[in-house]
Amino acid sequence: MEGMSEREYSAHSGLSRGAIQKARKNGRLAVYPDGSINAAGSDARRAEMTDPDQQRRSLGGDAAASGPGESTSYLKARTALTVYQAQERQLSIQKKKGTLVDRARAETLVFRLARQERDAWVTWPGRVAATMAAQIMAEVEGRTGAVVTIETAILQRVLEAHVREQLDALADLRVSLG
Repeated sequence: MEGMSEREYSAHSGLSRGAIQKARKNGRLAVYPDGSINAAGSDARRAEMTDPDQQRRSLGGDAAASGPGESTSYLKARTALTVYQAQERQLSIQKKKGTLVDRARAETLVFRLARQERDAWVTWPGRVAATMAAQIMAEVEGRTGAVVTIETAILQRVLEAHVREQLDALADLRVSLG
C-alpha cells in the first residue's frame, strides 16, 4: 500500500470518514492505483477545490469569520439577506400603519405649505392697509378730537417693508427631515 487508508487520511486531515468517502467519490482526492490515498496530492487538490468557509465549518471553526482576501461566506450573505428582509417588512408595516411617509412627498408638502404661508403674508398688507388706516384715524380722533388723515398707500408700503423683512428672516430657516 503506497498511501493512506480512508481512516488514516481522516485522522490526518481532521475530516470524518464519511467526508473522506464523499470527497473520493467526487474526485477531490488524489488516489494511487492501489486505491490508497495520496495525502500530499489530496491536501492540495482539496485546498484548491473546496471553499475556505466550508473547510472551516467542517473543522469546527468559525463559519461567520472570513479572513482577509477571502470571499464573503454564504452564512454572512444569508444573514445579511435575512436582516434586509426583516427591515423591509418592518418598513412595509410602518407604511401601512401610517407612521412612515415618503420623504420626497413630505418635503414637497412642507415646501408647498411654506410657499402658501409666504404668499398669504405678502398679500396681507394690501388687504388690511385701508382698514388699519381707518382704525388708527378713528382712535386718534377719539382720543384727541383732532381729525387726522393717514394715507392708505403709505401705510401699505410701511407694512409691506416690515412683512418682507420678517419673511427674509424666516427664509433662512431650513427644514431637515433627515
